[in-house]
Amino acid sequence: MSLTQELDRARALDEAELADAIESIGFECTRCGACCTREETESGETEPHTATVFPDEVRRLQEAGDGAGEEREWRDVARPMPYGLSEGEDGPEGETFEWALQNDACGDCAFYAEEDGLGACTVHESRPLICETYPFSVALDGTAEPAGEPVDSEGLVRAHECEGLGRDIPREEAEELAAALKERAIRELEEAIALREQYEPASVGDGDVVVHDSEGAKRPDGTPVGR
Repeated sequence: MSLTQELDRARALDEAELADAIESIGFECTRCGACCTREETESGETEPHTATVFPDEVRRLQEAGDGAGEEREWRDVARPMPYGLSEGEDGPEGETFEWALQNDACGDCAFYAEEDGLGACTVHESRPLICETYPFSVALDGTAEPAGEPVDSEGLVRAHECEGLGRDIPREEAEELAAALKERAIRELEEAIALREQYEPASVGDGDVVVHDSEGAKRPDGTPVGR
C-alpha cells in the first residue's frame, strides 16, 4: 500500500475505536523514566535515548525557552537521527532523514529530570507527539514505533513494553491519547510524503552531516543547506 493510501487510512481512523483499544489494554504512567533514558543492552553496553521529533516541534521547544527566559538553540533541542550516518575521523558524517530529541552527556533525553525519585519531563506541555502517545503506536506503513517490541495489539493499536501497561485508564484520558495517536499517525505520513517529494541528494563532504526532513536539507544546527 502506498504512503498516500496509508495517509487516507490514518485520516479515517475512528478515535472512539482507538480509545476503546487503549482502554482495553490499560495504561498509567508510573514516571519510571524508562522511555526517556538510555537503554542498557544485554551485552552491558548502553544505547542513547532516541525519539523522533518533527521540525515544527523543534521550533516549539525552542520557543518554550530554557527556563531562564532565553530561546533554545536548535542544537539544544534536536540532533540528527543517527541511523544512516557513519563514524568519520571527526565524528558522525553522511545523510539522515529525521531529527531526534537531543541527549545529555549520559545519553538520556536532554529534557528528562528526576523529582523526588520520580521521572519528570521539563517541557511536558510542549513535548513531541511521540512522547505524548508513548507507549502506543498504530500499525500503518510509514509510521514510527516507540522503542521496544510490541507486547500487545488491539486492531491497529500497538502497545510497547512499559511497566505502566495493564493499569486502569479513565475514559477521558484514553480519548485524549487516541486523538494524539491519530494526529501523530497523520503527521508522520505527511512528513514522509513531503520528504519523498522534495528529496534531492546533498553533497556531503568528510565530517559533514545533512538531515533531510519535510522542509528540505538542513545542517545539524537546523539551518538550510546552501545558506
